[in-house]
Amino acid sequence: MRKGLLVFLSINTIIVIFLVRSVFTLLTLLVEDGSADAIHSAEIPAPNSPLIDDRPHLIPKIIHQTYVNESVPEHWREAQKSCVDLHEDYEYKLWTDAKSREFIATEYPWFLATFDNYSQPIQRADAIRYFVLSHYGGIYIDLDDGCNRRLDPLLSYPAWVRRTKPTGISNDAMGSVPHHPFFTLVIESLIPYNRNWKLPYITVMYSTGPLFLSVIWQEYKRGRGRNIAELGAQVGGVVGAGAGNVGKGLGRWDGSESGRVRVLMGDEYNKKPWSFFRWHGGSSWHGKDARLIFWMGKHWMLITATGFLIAGIVGLALWWVYGRVLLIGERRRKGGQGIMLSVGGIVGKGSWVVQRIPFLRKTSSKERYELIESRHDV
Repeated sequence: MRKGLLVFLSINTIIVIFLVRSVFTLLTLLVEDGSADAIHSAEIPAPNSPLIDDRPHLIPKIIHQTYVNESVPEHWREAQKSCVDLHEDYEYKLWTDAKSREFIATEYPWFLATFDNYSQPIQRADAIRYFVLSHYGGIYIDLDDGCNRRLDPLLSYPAWVRRTKPTGISNDAMGSVPHHPFFTLVIESLIPYNRNWKLPYITVMYSTGPLFLSVIWQEYKRGRGRNIAELGAQVGGVVGAGAGNVGKGLGRWDGSESGRVRVLMGDEYNKKPWSFFRWHGGSSWHGKDARLIFWMGKHWMLITATGFLIAGIVGLALWWVYGRVLLIGERRRKGGQGIMLSVGGIVGKGSWVVQRIPFLRKTSSKERYELIESRHDV
């Protein structure tokens, strides 16, 4: 039984290690607060401060936004106008569906099949923002994010994203210089991460959305790049000869300041007088499955406890089944052995052997008998 227990525990340990390894990056997001790369309020000049002009402008003065067509809905026009009016010296690019596809077909033809085959329109809206930031540089802003002040101080960082809750980073406001290694890795990771997870919300989040971006961010910081050589081979294998130099740009952060991705924290993003943005409401692509996910997020402690309970019950059930299998095997093994008997009882176990049967004879008129030599073999 001790040997059986050791085997059972070893198998379960291997399974647990495999599962943890598979979701290790997701687990690290639970303890990642972005503070190591945070853009702190103390390093950001106040609005209209003369110190803003003394800072280097690394990111091009371009604002990117996306929508289905040129007719932006009324409830987002105020947010859009606030960014355009505050940045008259910036180039403004609204990427419609038609313009986005034309751009991908022209500049990144190896990605066009994936772009066209996305099941959700929001996946194309997510993907195009990564490509235009990598290609042109500039600042991407969701249409439901209005500008609260000029974004000039954010031009001083080679790349930045914003912190989101409960963990990770969001893709609704980002900035980058052209061809920053992080966004190069992001666009080259889109094909390997393009999977259907059945639920639309999970599919979007983990193939192109904030969860996808957060995972790539973690891998980039840890220097993994999702196994650089393997990722390059996967991308090249999918897009074939049209890939060009896909995979060659895959690298890892070397620790330099130029490769660093800074993080805009909550107060600097929204809700404060000095914040850069004002949120106007959005997320129109969310469906019923999204409400389920949000409910799970609010009750994560209950779900976690339930998960441990279920795991315990399953573990005990597996242990019981394993014990029954061992018991049945032991009974069958014993049932296949011979048992030899003599007049005195059991004399041994194992293979059948020739055994002499003793005989008795009468020695007197009284009912007395003595043992004589056996005369027969069996």
